[in-house]
Amino acid sequence: MNVRKLLPIAMPIIASIPLILVYFAHSLILHLLACLWGLFVAVGYFRYIHKLNILDKQRSVGSLQRTAAATLGHHRHDWMNDLQILYGYIQLNKHDKLMECVDRIRERMNKETSISRLGIPSLVFYLQSFREVNTSIMLDVDIQDGLQLGDLLDQDSAEELTAAIGEMIRAYQFAGRSSWGDVIQLSMKMYREKDEIVVVFNQDGNCGNAEMLRRRIEENVIGKRIKTGQTLAEQHSFELRLPC
Repeated sequence: MNVRKLLPIAMPIIASIPLILVYFAHSLILHLLACLWGLFVAVGYFRYIHKLNILDKQRSVGSLQRTAAATLGHHRHDWMNDLQILYGYIQLNKHDKLMECVDRIRERMNKETSISRLGIPSLVFYLQSFREVNTSIMLDVDIQDGLQLGDLLDQDSAEELTAAIGEMIRAYQFAGRSSWGDVIQLSMKMYREKDEIVVVFNQDGNCGNAEMLRRRIEENVIGKRIKTGQTLAEQHSFELRLPC
């Protein structure tokens, strides 16, 4: 059993041992010892919990740093590949291919800029590091030009939207594939429509279990402000809508 789950059960039992002794033996010394024992147990318990919290924070920070470093490494690798391709086209005087490569780089830069300007740090980090932490889904993100969610949503709504996007992608990951070896091609489009933020997900290719996918997606938003629904385009296309 997990130590953290066992400790709240064990501590009252340990603390109650001297109280039982005092109940059967009426002695001033035993009363004092019981008080000291209870104080000792309480101090030890809170020190142990404090130490566990510090270790948890250190592990979280370490995991975040490793993910950030790996994400930066992937971006650096991509840029180095693009530079090598550009250099090769320049050497071969293939100016038509050179312009195609430049346009592709510009498009990727625009997408990364749109993500970085969303204004929700947790969502920005999730989308920018997605490739590092999830290799079973190829996610293509398309953000409406100038969309800044930080100016449209309060903190609770921003956290709810970030969580809903993560749950939506996990639903596709577990219910949207026909076999575990498949890599899912998933597109995500985010834009503002009147007084709502809309996030549309669409899976390319064959969907594994459409009914299970729909059920998992609907269960994820029960009791929340954010709403979900199936778009009219395709069976495995769903959207999230959140008032702003």
